[in-house]
Amino acid sequence: MRPVRWGIAGFGWVATDFMAPAIAAAGDRLVAVADPSSAAQADASRRGARTYTDVCALASDPDVEAIYVATPNHLHREAVEAAAANGKAVLCEKPIAATLVDAEAAVAACRRAGVLYGTAFDQRHHPAHRALRDALAAGRIGTPTAIRIVYACWLGPTWSAGRGGDNWRIDGAKAGGGAMMDLAPHGLDLVDFLLGEPLETVVSMLQRRLHAYAVDDGAMLVGRTGSGVLASLHVAYNCPDALPRRRLEVTGSHGMIVAEKTMGQDAGGTLTLTDGTTGLPEILPIPDHDLSPFLAQVRRFGDAVRSGRSNEFSGERDLHTMRLLAEAYRGDIPS
Repeated sequence: MRPVRWGIAGFGWVATDFMAPAIAAAGDRLVAVADPSSAAQADASRRGARTYTDVCALASDPDVEAIYVATPNHLHREAVEAAAANGKAVLCEKPIAATLVDAEAAVAACRRAGVLYGTAFDQRHHPAHRALRDALAAGRIGTPTAIRIVYACWLGPTWSAGRGGDNWRIDGAKAGGGAMMDLAPHGLDLVDFLLGEPLETVVSMLQRRLHAYAVDDGAMLVGRTGSGVLASLHVAYNCPDALPRRRLEVTGSHGMIVAEKTMGQDAGGTLTLTDGTTGLPEILPIPDHDLSPFLAQVRRFGDAVRSGRSNEFSGERDLHTMRLLAEAYRGDIPS
């Protein structure tokens, strides 16, 4: 297999700690990086990548064939449109953009240019979530009735200290929202991935409880799929990291499957099936248990780039998730 030649727009901690190592582990090449930070450029240079200060220069680099967009949310549209205009495949971090208007414009630009677009929903590629989806499809818990997801962390005002950047995730103009904008897209997308059908509608209750942010530091979302499966999501920036805060449950007519310590960028975690008749637990095997979800994502996106087929990536599907997120913000039930 020939290596995919990658560019990265925005060389922050997710790109440096997870995406760049995944590109190398997949046998692909990191060719170039665009970031205005001199420290980020120095880091990219040490990794053998050319550096640019703006995404337009990166997008016009003839050696780059796929671009991973990891800039702050309000800059996603510019990067995606530049990539599309130059015929590059795009893997864009979630959410697609800070606003639904920008998200629709970004995906439309890729559609018009005929380039591959995917949102970096790395949780779709987590080995435990793949094993959970297979167990549901095999009928291990009968008919699914409800999904509950907790995806929380502590993100304080000084969170970015030492990471070489500002805490843009709590700036509504840059992020488009707070904890719900940042964390809920993964849960919304996972419902679709696990069940094979998306949520049709959602409502939310936002929280500004511990941090003095203009954006939400926590949220609860409730939604329903077309077939009637209920979903609840708890996302937060106000949950201490030492607490159990990453849990996914799927309940069905014959049992329940619980995934613990799977939500996040790292591999690992466990799957436990509890029988609905006996109440007895069973630990489910997770093939490729230690495979990084970022590495799995890079491999699958690379296959799509090489084959010219979208495979598991869909801008239109991801726009539905973005519309659900916008609906959740509009549907915040007042306190």
